[in-house]
Amino acid sequence: MDKVSKAARTVPVKVTVNGEPWEGEVRCEETLLGFLRDRLGLKGTKRSCESQVCGACTVLVDGLAVSSCSYLAWEARDKQVQTIEGLACGGKLDPVQEAFVKHSAVQCGYCTPGMIMMVKALLMENPHPSREEIRNWLNGSICRCGTYVAVEQAILDVAGATE
Repeated sequence: MDKVSKAARTVPVKVTVNGEPWEGEVRCEETLLGFLRDRLGLKGTKRSCESQVCGACTVLVDGLAVSSCSYLAWEARDKQVQTIEGLACGGKLDPVQEAFVKHSAVQCGYCTPGMIMMVKALLMENPHPSREEIRNWLNGSICRCGTYVAVEQAILDVAGATE
């Protein structure tokens, strides 16, 4: 790490979160999850397993899905971070959010923000995924309510699949 303050163990960071620039110091051990929730007040990103297993903390960093529970805040330096709060634009839900609502792809809702962010990354990489590709992609998301079938249908809807 460059420019680490040994006394305070902090790192200077410039990052853009949901289109808004942020600049300041972060602790070397501070996770992106902690930074988003505690410093920026973005509570949509959920804390759950804290070991990259459940997917509840998924956010996009430069368009890639990452587990924010194990991604250090300073690693987002000079990058674009998007959370669930940054998807809706001008009061209009993102198409993935709309499809989740339309297909009732949510029950308790705890895993939903992370799952939606995973789906955004999937559709940016592969706009027309097959059912098998969807299942493989969402393998890292644990939904205790079992909404997987509705989630799969929502993704196919957004992708314009005609099954």
